[in-house]
Amino acid sequence: MTSTRLPTLFIPHGGGPCFFMDPPMGPPGTWDRMAAHLRGIDASLGARPQAVLVISGHWEAPRPTVHVGSNPSLLFDYYGFPEDTYRLTYPVAGAPAVAARVRALLDGASFAADTEAERGLDHGVFIPFKLVYPDADVPIVQLSLRQDLDPAAHIAIGRALAPLRDEGVLIVGSGMSFHNLRAFFTRDATVQSAGERFDAWLTEAVEQADPAERDARLSHWDAAPGAHAAHPRAEHLMPLMVAAGAADGDAGRRTYSDRVFGLPQSAFQFG
Repeated sequence: MTSTRLPTLFIPHGGGPCFFMDPPMGPPGTWDRMAAHLRGIDASLGARPQAVLVISGHWEAPRPTVHVGSNPSLLFDYYGFPEDTYRLTYPVAGAPAVAARVRALLDGASFAADTEAERGLDHGVFIPFKLVYPDADVPIVQLSLRQDLDPAAHIAIGRALAPLRDEGVLIVGSGMSFHNLRAFFTRDATVQSAGERFDAWLTEAVEQADPAERDARLSHWDAAPGAHAAHPRAEHLMPLMVAAGAADGDAGRRTYSDRVFGLPQSAFQFG
């Protein structure tokens, strides 16, 4: 177990199995900088976590639900990609004791939580973590979003989970800071401009010095310029809310910025 407080992260997980396709999805180099950012996370932390708790934009449940299995399978929840991308492997272990701790923390904060042991890790988890920890040597626990996608509730869920950071658990929200699938293929200049405005607003909100003001701004993300063009639905942004809540007052900063298909993508770290 690490003896230092770990940061919390919001990472982009790309499009489907984008990092593991030949030929690549999109022009050559489309995903290279994002892949490099993910590969660099391990060294950037300065300490290897005991386990990782991942909140992915691809799992929603009526109540926060924790995967408690010891040997999670993979859920290939992407469609229309080359056949070999459905044979990817990531034999990572689960961490049932960490999962139990997650549920206890949520229960203690009056968030009724559920558990399950059968669902596989979705591509919002195993695809980026094949780059973050390619040897699958750090156990992973997955926690669902709450189906109502209430930003204030997800910030509060993160706040409840903050003690994990002092217990060797890295909390990672896995989503996309811009997630409008239609825009990726239409190259609509209006949406691109709106996406730029939203990315600037989001970065300013995350880097707000006053944690209470930061949480207030993020809780009202849908009033930001370009918000609904960047996120017609909020599921890929909610993992950021959990990471921000778990920051426990620590400062936030942007750690990665790129344009993918001409559209902005960012990653953030707290602490």
